[in-house]
Amino acid sequence: MGPGYHHVACCVEGSLAHKAVLTAGLRFLDPENGTLTLIHVITQPIAMMATPAPDISGLFESAEHWLNDVVRETQEEVTKSGSSAKVDGVLLEGHPGISVVAWTRRSDVDLVVAASHRGHFDRALLGSFATYVAYHSPCDVHLVRPSTTPVDQPSE
Repeated sequence: MGPGYHHVACCVEGSLAHKAVLTAGLRFLDPENGTLTLIHVITQPIAMMATPAPDISGLFESAEHWLNDVVRETQEEVTKSGSSAKVDGVLLEGHPGISVVAWTRRSDVDLVVAASHRGHFDRALLGSFATYVAYHSPCDVHLVRPSTTPVDQPSE
């Protein structure tokens, strides 16, 4: 196997699959010259789409702080492992699948890593994020099946 992908994008959203997506992204990344981009997409809450939208600027600010924390923690982990790879973050707005695919087309990404899950309600209303990304991305896609063990609980 070669040195790994030069630019890996990991779709993160704070679910149980979050750590698995990051672990897979790091596993595929070129440790010397790679860039790991953490992508988080903010969608307007469904109830707000048909009514006058209240001020949700706090939602964006909160997401930006969360993503910055995840980027910082991931960069620390990468540096501690001896890798010189760079970690950055991108905050997108809109339909998750469409937003991620559009961003990957503009960003010279070699691999997208995403979780292969979504709740039944979201899937019925919005469609499958993983399916959309897999069929429409201009690059390789790796889908991670989430663990059923909560992130902060050890597995047996």
